[in-house]
Order: sequence, then structure tokens, then C-alpha cells
Amino acid sequence: MKEIQEYEKDLASIRTMMERSAKFISLSGLSGVLAGLYALAGAAAAYFTAHYPISPLKFRIFSIRETDTLLKLVIIASLVLGASLATGFWLSAKKAKKQGLKLWTSSSKRMLVNIAIPLVSGGLFILILLYTDHFGLAAPASLIFYGLALIQGSANTFDEIRYLGFSEIILGLVSALIPGYGLIFWSLGFGVLHIVYGTIMYNKYDK
Repeated sequence: MKEIQEYEKDLASIRTMMERSAKFISLSGLSGVLAGLYALAGAAAAYFTAHYPISPLKFRIFSIRETDTLLKLVIIASLVLGASLATGFWLSAKKAKKQGLKLWTSSSKRMLVNIAIPLVSGGLFILILLYTDHFGLAAPASLIFYGLALIQGSANTFDEIRYLGFSEIILGLVSALIPGYGLIFWSLGFGVLHIVYGTIMYNKYDK
């Protein structure tokens, strides 16, 4: 009986080692929460830049065509992205060190490559949309391509990332069907969903 228990422990250890080598498990749930807060702050800044004093819940029948306003919105989005990436890198490095793991492994590199393809493609596609005055599709496209990136990268990290990706895609498709409320859906996708999934991952993997 004792030998069977030791055998089961050995199998569990081997399984854990295989999971660690195949998946990037240093991803921090707290970084998702903070990224959501950054996104909500960015959405508030975007509202006062492009919407105010019109309520964000009111249907917009006009597009943002002013070059100055577009530039400000791009800067806000870039700052949110930059802050989210920097925070994610810092917290993941901190978690990896705490777990005695390396941050840059074959699994983390594969995940980075997998998410980069849809993210870069989506970013270029959004710039084309803005250049051709298809402003109403920018927010839905950002949610859909981001969701695709998460699904692509989920193979090398936690399963919750895949479900977050599906949620982002669904929000993006609904946003495309209901034009004029892009800021609301953007806030839900990059803000609220990040906070919810980040909290779940933090309680499950980081504590």
C-alpha cells in the first residue's frame, strides 16, 4: 500500500513538472485586475475627450473626424496598453521568482508568438479602419482580435484565458451589431472582464 502511495506521488510530481514545462504558469491574475482598472481609467479619459457632455449611453449618430481628437484617443489607448504590458511583465517576473521559475521559457516564448500574430494584425486592421473613416468598427475589431489572441495564447497558459477570449469575441460581435456604443463595450471588455477574470485567477493561482 505504501509503495502505491509513493508511486502516485511520483506520478503527481512528474505531471506537475510536465505542466510547468508546457505552460506559462507565472502569469499574474493581479496584472489582469490592474489592466482592467487601467482600461476603465482610459475609457473615462476617452469619454471626456470625444463624448462629453453627451452621455456614453446615448446613441452616437456622428463620427469622430477631428485629427486632434483621433490622435488623443490613440495616445490614450497606447498608454493603457503600455501600462498593462509593463505591469503584467513586472508582476509575472515577481511571481516567477517567488515560484523559483524562469520567466522566459519555451512556453512563454510560444505564448508570446501566438498572441502577437492576431494582436499585430488586429492593430494594423484598426489603423486601416480609422484611416478609411470606419470609426464605428474600431472598438468591435479591437475586442474580437484581442479575444482571438487570448484563445491562441491559452494553449500555453491557464484555461481561464481561453474563456476570457471567447467572452471578448462575443462582446465584440454584439458591439458591431449595436453601433454607437463602442466605448461602453470597450469598457466592459477591457475593463470589467479583465477585473473579473483577473480576480478569479488571482484567487485560484496566486494565493
